[in-house]
Amino acid sequence: MQFKYPELLYALFLLIIPIIVHLFQLRRFEKVPFTNVQFLKNVTLQTRKSSQIKKWLTLITRLLLLAAIIIAFAQPYITKSNSFNSSTETVIYLDNSFSMEAKGKNGTLLNTAVQDLLETVPENDQITFFTNDSYHPNTTIKALRNELIRLKTSSNQLTYEAAVLKGRKAFSNDKSSTKNLVMISDFQEKGTPFTFKADSTFHLNTVQLEPVNTRNVSIDSAYISKKDVENLELTITLNNHNQDVINQSVSLFNNDNLVAKNSVAFEEGNTAVFTLPINQEIDGKLLIDDPNLLYDNTLYFNLNQQDKIKVLSINEEDDTFLSKIFTNDEFVYTSSQFKSLDYNTIEDQNLIIVNELKDIPMSLTTALKAYNDNGGTILIIPSNKTRLNALNQLFTNLNTSSLNNFIESEKNITNINFDHPLFTNVFDKKVSNFQYPKTNSYFTLQAPNPSAVLKFEDGSSFLSQYHHVFVFSAALNDDNSNFKNSPLIVPVIYNIGKQSLKLPQLYYTIGKENTIDINTQLQQDDILSLKSDEQSVIPLQQTYMNKVELKTNEFPETAGIITVMNKDKALKKLSFNYDRSETQLTYHNLASLDGISNSNSVSSMINEIKSASNVNELWKWFVIFAVAFLIIEMLILKFLK
Repeated sequence: MQFKYPELLYALFLLIIPIIVHLFQLRRFEKVPFTNVQFLKNVTLQTRKSSQIKKWLTLITRLLLLAAIIIAFAQPYITKSNSFNSSTETVIYLDNSFSMEAKGKNGTLLNTAVQDLLETVPENDQITFFTNDSYHPNTTIKALRNELIRLKTSSNQLTYEAAVLKGRKAFSNDKSSTKNLVMISDFQEKGTPFTFKADSTFHLNTVQLEPVNTRNVSIDSAYISKKDVENLELTITLNNHNQDVINQSVSLFNNDNLVAKNSVAFEEGNTAVFTLPINQEIDGKLLIDDPNLLYDNTLYFNLNQQDKIKVLSINEEDDTFLSKIFTNDEFVYTSSQFKSLDYNTIEDQNLIIVNELKDIPMSLTTALKAYNDNGGTILIIPSNKTRLNALNQLFTNLNTSSLNNFIESEKNITNINFDHPLFTNVFDKKVSNFQYPKTNSYFTLQAPNPSAVLKFEDGSSFLSQYHHVFVFSAALNDDNSNFKNSPLIVPVIYNIGKQSLKLPQLYYTIGKENTIDINTQLQQDDILSLKSDEQSVIPLQQTYMNKVELKTNEFPETAGIITVMNKDKALKKLSFNYDRSETQLTYHNLASLDGISNSNSVSSMINEIKSASNVNELWKWFVIFAVAFLIIEMLILKFLK
């Protein structure tokens, strides 16, 4: 029990005054003669005994009466909070990620949470409310009612640590207020543990909603596994988190037309293969029927007419290995001897390879500089007999590191930068034991490149990248190196060519930054736009001589197929899908965390917070007690003889 005005309790010390008056009465008794002394003694003894009991009872009731009045004025109360006058701040985070589509006992977890909030939170209480993609400070449930009813799942999920940080920043700087952060989620595991460090400035209250089952089948990915002259094979991978499902059918649509169906027998594997014509443009949609999570039952993809990447090799050395890598099905490979080079063809290329030129005139340096400034990619392979000053002049113009000394010494190429984009999806695992390629001579770089693609055994760079420029530090001819016979030559050179023009992929992931090159030439003031069924936006873009580089991040927000438009002309179709990280329904165990209050019901958590902040005032009871003692005193005085 606490008191609003505890200083008034000092008045209880004044109760000693009636006690002193009672114990030290100054009144004198008068003697009255009486004939029968024995009878008088008995009457006197009996009267004194009754009088003493009556006086003590009267004293006790008066003391209790006064004490009850004093305590009533001190205003006692009972509460779980520390301060009678403290205000309460409530911030509510509602996770509306895709995993909240899982079915609970009363519908989806998201709908259950919304319904409980509408029914439990007082509609006029001021709160701050936010989800993964919206924020509403200092509002009420009454004002949010329509938005909560229309609330949809979102692909932009906050991490739980980010949600805690965002909720903490929503509180005011008032140190006297009681602050409660309520997090409503299923708290799905996504590879990293959920940790919380206890904070004295606010209370963390978690509501972990649980689905009735955690089984799910999802479309994981799609890729082209094989090509020939007439057909290609599209392979679909499914994830099965449901041990009861043995077979799962997969439907392939082109626009809204059913093209083919296949079935995945999970006992034999988790893939299905569709055979499609090589030259057919398809606005594809893959569909499965699974009753649990719905967002991962669909995967959109596009098969467009593929633009061929233009590669020009300027040679003073044999380029047979290049012509074998840059095949006609994906590339337009042009081989030119340096002496017969047509400078007018440079600006039309996507990749230019300077293949062991012994001298680089200023005219070529100027042309390559202008080409690189317009977004072109250059691969430079030095010659052992190159004129170093001329080559370094080119490097200076291209903002790359210059070459220093030429060293005739055998050295192995042992270090692979597995994180480099050139090796994406090349290795299943990091290889540390393989037959190392070597060089018999090489150049040293003036400034080492710490993020080199390939390195020698001493850590110096063999292949470096500087934005759109790739530089070998040694010649690749057969007399100097066996790198052309290494398994690394194909993925390295091939991927340099593929990345020189980032052609549209089968599909992209929403919420990630995607860089897409559109192989087109725009007129002055022309701008590309992205058009969906609902809206059209102008993305971040940069125009070069023979391509336009698009960057997408926030658009689109929903999965589907969008069109790249130049005014009224459709150039390409692009497909976007939701991230598949929420397909596996496994959850954190919040019971093991300290410093939080956890519940599996929104209503019980809200009621607990309200009860903790409610004040049970007791002064009325003490007023009642005072009246009761007054009545008792009056009865004692009237009826006790």
